[in-house]
Amino acid sequence: MALFLALLMPATPSFALEAVAIRLDAAVVDLAPAIERRTSDNDRIQVSTVPGADGIVRRIEVRAVAPGANGSKWAVFALANNTDEQVDRLIVAPHYRMVGSGVLWPDLGDRRIINITASQGFRPERQNDPDADVFLITLDPGTTVTLVAELGDADLPQLYLWEPEAYKDKVNSFTLYNGIVIGIAGLLALFLTILFVVKGSAMFPAAAALAWAVLGYIGLDFGFWSKVFGISPVAQQFWRAAGEAILAATLVVFLFAYLNLNRWHVRYAHVTAGWLVFLAALVGLALLDPSAAAGIARPSLMVVSFMGFGVVMWLAFHRYDRAVLIIPTLFLLVVWVIAAGMAVSGYIGNDLVAPALLGGLVLIVMLIGFTVMQHAFAGIGSVAGSAQELERRALAVAGSGDVVWDWDVDTDRIHVSPEAEQLLGLKQGTLETEAAGWLDIIHPGDRDRFRATLDGLLDQRRGRIDQDFRLRSHDGHYLWFNLRARPVVGTDGEVVRCIGTLSDVTETRTAEERMLYDAVHDNLTGLPNRELFLDRLASANGLSRADESLKPTIMMIDLDRFKQVNASLGMPAGDSILLTVARRLMRLTKQQDTLARLGSDHFALILLSERDPERITAFADTLRRTLRAPITFGDREIFITASIGLVLADGQKRSPGEMLKDAELAMFFAKRVGGDRIEVFRPSMRTHKLDRLSMEEDLRQALERGEINVVYQPVVDLSSRAVAGFEAMARWQHPSLGTLGPDDFLTIAEDTGLVVDLGLFLLDSAARQLGGWQRASRSEPIFVSVNISSRQMLRHDLLQDIKAVLARNVVAPGTLKLELAESLAMENPEYAAQILTRMRELGAGLSLDDFGTGYSSLAYLQRFPFDTIKVDRTFMKALGRNGNKAQRPIILRTIINMAHDLGMDIVAEGIETEQAAVALGKLGCRFGQGRLFGEPMNAEEARKLIIADGTPPSLMERGRALSERGRQLSRAAARGVSRTSTRSAAPGEPAEAGASAATAEAAANARPQPDVRPGAAEGAPAGGAPNGATNAPSNAATAKTGAVRGQPPAAAPVRGDQPPPRPAPPRPAPARTADAKPADSKPTGGNPGGTGGSAGAGPGAAPSTSPALAQSKPTS
Repeated sequence: MALFLALLMPATPSFALEAVAIRLDAAVVDLAPAIERRTSDNDRIQVSTVPGADGIVRRIEVRAVAPGANGSKWAVFALANNTDEQVDRLIVAPHYRMVGSGVLWPDLGDRRIINITASQGFRPERQNDPDADVFLITLDPGTTVTLVAELGDADLPQLYLWEPEAYKDKVNSFTLYNGIVIGIAGLLALFLTILFVVKGSAMFPAAAALAWAVLGYIGLDFGFWSKVFGISPVAQQFWRAAGEAILAATLVVFLFAYLNLNRWHVRYAHVTAGWLVFLAALVGLALLDPSAAAGIARPSLMVVSFMGFGVVMWLAFHRYDRAVLIIPTLFLLVVWVIAAGMAVSGYIGNDLVAPALLGGLVLIVMLIGFTVMQHAFAGIGSVAGSAQELERRALAVAGSGDVVWDWDVDTDRIHVSPEAEQLLGLKQGTLETEAAGWLDIIHPGDRDRFRATLDGLLDQRRGRIDQDFRLRSHDGHYLWFNLRARPVVGTDGEVVRCIGTLSDVTETRTAEERMLYDAVHDNLTGLPNRELFLDRLASANGLSRADESLKPTIMMIDLDRFKQVNASLGMPAGDSILLTVARRLMRLTKQQDTLARLGSDHFALILLSERDPERITAFADTLRRTLRAPITFGDREIFITASIGLVLADGQKRSPGEMLKDAELAMFFAKRVGGDRIEVFRPSMRTHKLDRLSMEEDLRQALERGEINVVYQPVVDLSSRAVAGFEAMARWQHPSLGTLGPDDFLTIAEDTGLVVDLGLFLLDSAARQLGGWQRASRSEPIFVSVNISSRQMLRHDLLQDIKAVLARNVVAPGTLKLELAESLAMENPEYAAQILTRMRELGAGLSLDDFGTGYSSLAYLQRFPFDTIKVDRTFMKALGRNGNKAQRPIILRTIINMAHDLGMDIVAEGIETEQAAVALGKLGCRFGQGRLFGEPMNAEEARKLIIADGTPPSLMERGRALSERGRQLSRAAARGVSRTSTRSAAPGEPAEAGASAATAEAAANARPQPDVRPGAAEGAPAGGAPNGATNAPSNAATAKTGAVRGQPPAAAPVRGDQPPPRPAPPRPAPARTADAKPADSKPTGGNPGGTGGSAGAGPGAAPSTSPALAQSKPTS
């Protein structure tokens, strides 16, 4: 009847099934190739059985136990027992298998088989197994059974036929392996968690999180969590997808924390945070579609591994120790990811692959733990010293006022004392942050250097930090701090911390910056000086070669009659004029132009804002007309004009020095034709060299030819009238102009830099003569003073030069005195104090020249190691002209008493009368210098003066006679006229009595110059103050004289207490050209040291017979 019903039922498609023969010696058989997968639209399926030994084919109908909404899925296979024994076998369908699960939309496991129906024999019985669908079947001897399996929603990727005992052994063996792996993973996770509690560094919780993620993942894959918590196969899909996403996320966190990627750049933290947010979103996606979430998490894990390995290799190449240590572990991780990718893709199909991969993952976590533990157990080296010594050091640091700075490398935290936050006005705890947090308060210009220093310290694992940087205070301005620290290395050789002190060096850096600024800027106007001007001109020339449209124009601006105005109104007026001129010029220039002050009244301009020649000429005329506007000073108006030399870019390649020289040449031509005009440079000007340029070339060869002589003016002890020392001065025996004093060539030497060689020659010659004089028998060694110019003072080799001179010449300590002008010392007091102290340590004496001209600060005077003060000659005028005590100035008495209190000797300059010498002696002044005691003389005359020291009165007269005789011989040689009738002044006779008739005639024929103050000579400052002491630039000692400019000087004024010299009968003056001095205008020995005669003596000047003109002493 059943067969009849089966025949009447609608037929379904039939398939040629082949029975799988069961062998008794086979432990497991893969049934997947023998399965036929079928579907039905309803809850039933009809299947034709595989014929047995009798060859009969039967049809059976099977009803689904749990039919789906869209029908049912079935798997049909047949088994044949060809033996004569009853056989028991287990049909096993694993819920999840990593191998072959797929990369994108992977199979995350599910219930595979709902029920199995056999065509005959015993009914298959489901066995209890949380990780697979297991059914026990019994096959009778010689039977063939067709089995119909009702499938769940998931596919059936694997189906095995196991011998029961073999399956049991297999499960037991993997259970032991799984337990061992899970135990190791759990211990690692627990240990790293405890390590985090102990150390607190960011890498330890990151490593612990990775270990916990691995533990959760392998526990789920091994079925441990399903057994413990009873997780269903469906729920395991979510946890498996979430576990893979969490594994990738914790790997990102570990690499970020271990490599400390956020130490300097916040953008790395932003990238990491974005990646973590993306992986966290995958966990949310796993709730909706676990397969899709896992399909994204698996490639993400691969990307993280490969990128992490690449970052580690890059950091290791840059010698980052942490990266070097983790290279083997990351390499194994990359290998593991590749093997896992091949396994899930189905390229590796062994059942042992999955347990081996999970065991390898635990091994990688173990290696990570070992790497991290190297940092955890890196001990800090013991600090040498007892507890008392350590306490002493701590008290020393606290007493120094410095801030303690401590960088914990493991936690990447910087700790500082609260004093630092108080200095900056910040809230407490602001500086207690990671190293990257300090970059926010460090000046942007110092951040890279600070970062590189710390990184270099970690790389080298030795060395010290000594670095200055700026920190931002609460109000936005920056303070300079100096960090001195050293690394503390652990037992593993790694830097575990860096500790030191942080001190406020704002005042020191401000002083240094001021020194650097003053080195290239004029200290009066703040404009660039010659050095900076030439540097910018060289840069402009370089830009013009790159851009042909950019053509720099050079202008040289010189103020006309500035020296007369400065001498008449005084140095304050001169300073005010220069500042006003500078402001006017700066208002007319633009940002790309460069305005500089090169000399006392010389300004230079690099014009880049105008390129058209006509506009450039118009701009120069605007400058000229602007400077003509009157300048108000007090209750008077001062009119100043300017001569401008202009050099237009002509495409020729010229050095900056040549361009500046051409501009200066054009400016001299403008002055030569009357001033207040503009001259454009023409190459033909070079063929008509002016006096200054000719003298510049001659001066370059003067030292080589031996034309520079050294003369010595006596310095006398006012109490005994014995010679106590000399002041060394330079004289130039010019082959055509005769004897020239410092007024005539020192400005040129300063401008050209020859003053350095000239000063060294003067210093060495004076030291050599001083050594010879001191070797003669004398109870107290005499001294020699030598002036130091501003350019010499700014040289870095000055101390070496002094040391070499003192090494070559044996002199008593402190007797070779170096004179510095008061204005020079006060230009940069900090720098001057350091240099002067070093000079004093080398054995040189120090003398402050021109003291009392209005610039000294008593606070700085105490800091300067001077042993002598030279009172300026301006104070000598007030000493009672007839010895009247009532006329003795209070200021001079105060200066002398102050010098005594400071333990300094005092020298009075410009003593012209016996009354003044006596008055100074009564005031307590020890030394005196001036025409009363003798004019400058050569070394041989000075030696004779020292030998004849026993009779001071005749000594003074003899020195005066020798000086007067030298002046007369120089005049005669200059004119080329025989002077056999010239006689010397007799002892006691005024020096003017010996003047020649020709000299008087020259004075009578001298053409006076107009001046703001009647009776003032060009170059003689008001009140006898040294011209240019304030408004001279830092690299110039004196201003140019009228003799250099080619202007005749004014007639010398005559003192009221002496009769004027009688003029000689008029004689025709010798002929002269426009470019050369007249023969009778050569300076003579009457003013060899710059202390006698007119400071501005020029062509046709009368010999100085008035002490009033002896009060302008240039610096030599």
